[in-house]
Amino acid sequence: MTAPLRVLGLALAPLAGCIVYDDTNPPRGPVNSAPFVESAAAGCYWDPGYRDHIWYFEAAVSDPDGALDVVAVYADVYDARGELVDTFDVLPTQDPIWWFSDWLGSSTWLDCGYPHYTVDIVAYDSFDAWDVLTIIPYIEP
Repeated sequence: MTAPLRVLGLALAPLAGCIVYDDTNPPRGPVNSAPFVESAAAGCYWDPGYRDHIWYFEAAVSDPDGALDVVAVYADVYDARGELVDTFDVLPTQDPIWWFSDWLGSSTWLDCGYPHYTVDIVAYDSFDAWDVLTIIPYIEP
């Protein structure tokens, strides 16, 4: 009669276990903080030298882990329906919190005469934490 009990005990063994979490000792290692888009601007103006419109995107991005933890900034431009029209890399400058890029209008899907764009300035850090700031671009009359 001991054989059936031994088989039953082996069958129930996985159900008898429990998991204990110890909240008094938090995990060690780096704790990442997300970047913060402090301010941003975008817009379009006519450049007579290029004989083209220029679109520009700029942002001030900080990070509690240090400005160098920010690894990428993008400008995602949406139309009035909320559909993505174009995405642009915003590039780092000599100032570690300042990011900037400008683009010839003829190289984009954007129309400088369209007044209903919104721009999401999105910043990512080295651990893929992110922040976004939505702005309305300035369109030169």
